[in-house]
Parts: sequence; C-alpha cells; structure tokens
Amino acid sequence: MYKKLERNDQCWCGSGKKYKVCHSAFDDKVLSFAKKGILIPDRGLLKTEKDIEGIKKSAVINMAVLDEVGDKIKAGMSTQEIDDIVMDVTTKMGGIPADLGYEGFPKSVCTSINDVVCHGIPTKDEILKDGDIINVDCSTILDGYFSDSSRMFCIGDVSPEKKRLVDVTKECVEVGLKNVIPWTQIGDMGHAVHEHAKKNGYTVVREIGGHGCGNEFHEEPWVSYVSRPKTGMLMVPGMVFTIEPMVNAGKQEIYIDEENDWTVRTVDGSMSAQWEVEVLVTEDGYELLSW
Repeated sequence: MYKKLERNDQCWCGSGKKYKVCHSAFDDKVLSFAKKGILIPDRGLLKTEKDIEGIKKSAVINMAVLDEVGDKIKAGMSTQEIDDIVMDVTTKMGGIPADLGYEGFPKSVCTSINDVVCHGIPTKDEILKDGDIINVDCSTILDGYFSDSSRMFCIGDVSPEKKRLVDVTKECVEVGLKNVIPWTQIGDMGHAVHEHAKKNGYTVVREIGGHGCGNEFHEEPWVSYVSRPKTGMLMVPGMVFTIEPMVNAGKQEIYIDEENDWTVRTVDGSMSAQWEVEVLVTEDGYELLSW
C-alpha cells in the first residue's frame, strides 16, 4: 500500500520534488494511524494537484447542468426532457454524462421523484406534477476526471411536510461538511449526519451511501451515513468523496424495482430526499468541488 521510497527519490505525488521535502513526513503521519489499527487510504486515493484541477473543471460542467435544470424544471415536464437537458449541456461543454451506460444504466441522469430514493430512470411518460419533489443526480466526465452532485427541486406548491424533508436533508449535508475534519475517521462524519436526521424524526438509508470519486466514478471509501464514531477510513488531505445521505420521511427500508432493476423506492411509500456534494479533504478542513 505504501511502497517505501528513499529520501532522495522523486515524490509519489508527481510534484517533481524529492520525497524527503514533499510527502515523507505526511506518509509517516498517515502510517502512525495505521499502527493504531485505523484504516488508511492508499496513495492512489489521494488526489494530486493535477487531479484536483481536472476534477474542478469537470465539476464546472456538472454544476452548469444542474443550474440549467433548475432554470427549466416545472410541472408538466417529462423526466426525459430533464435527461435531454443534461445531455445537451454536458456535450456542448465538452463533457460526457457519466451515468450513461454505467453498468448498463440507460440514461444520462437519475431523476428520483417522491418515494423514489435514487436511480430513477427518465422516461417521456413520467410527467412532473404540482407538489412533487425530485432529486436530479448528475455526474460528468471531462478529460478522464469525474464530478458528481445532485440537487432537490420542489415542483409548484409543495406540502409543508415535503418541504421540511427537503430542507432537513440539505441540513444533513451541511452537518456532514462541518464534520469533514482531517485526521479523523469518516464514521464520525456519517454519525453526525445520522444524528441530525434522527433528531428531526427521519430515517437514513443504510444500504446506499457516498463514495470516493474523481479518477473513477466510484472509488473507495464507501461512505455510510448510519456509521458509528471512530470507525471507517481516516480522512486524509487529498481524499475526494461524496456526501449524499438519502433521508426517508418514514421507515428506512428500501427495495429495487424489479421492472428495471435500478430504481430504488421506500418500502412503505414514504417520501425520500437526497442532496449530494463532492468534497476534497484539505489540511484545515474541506473544499467543495461540486454541488
């Protein structure tokens, strides 16, 4: 995992500097946690300056797509029209929709309405109605770098119950961000998210969580939002992952629609909401990359 380098070797990070003046002390610090039995990221999960620059450029497209969706989304629109917007804006800006063809996914974006937790598939027959809530989950590839974020949209006159779920779920992401603290474990962050949802009377999906992202669509670590403190991978500067709790108004149980083997719904038919951001761990906290 951490191949030994000599002090005068070039650093593994690609900086061109000698290891002794670049990441030698950093690696020693990381390995000191491993000696305590804490899971640490391998070097391949730590993004270089070049990687971060590439991810940020990808994220410019990803966020522009979500901005465009936000400007145009309305009652009477089909989810296929949302997919068309995503494809059009992404390709015109030089990107590729990461969802399209991923493990067989047939569309360019996920559109998840009301009781759909995630992975809703856009169709021309699914029409947004006044009072719906919808998550639009967008992912972009640019020059081999991946960005990933999602937003909730309230369509027309949404009930106070739905609006509160959407707002509290966004608060859960904000709580998660406050708990992205370098040199602590990712389970601390997930636990804080879960506690905020529970305090507000909601449940959090256990089976699906966040993930590392940047050089691949889905990387380690898997990020749980029902985790225990002092568990999970060490958050190390240079790690990039998503914060994307899926929060249910009712029970936490979910199922996958057998008709398409993708769409995830709540078992009890309760409403579900999700916001997603992509975040870089820094020496003094975090930097938002895509939102």
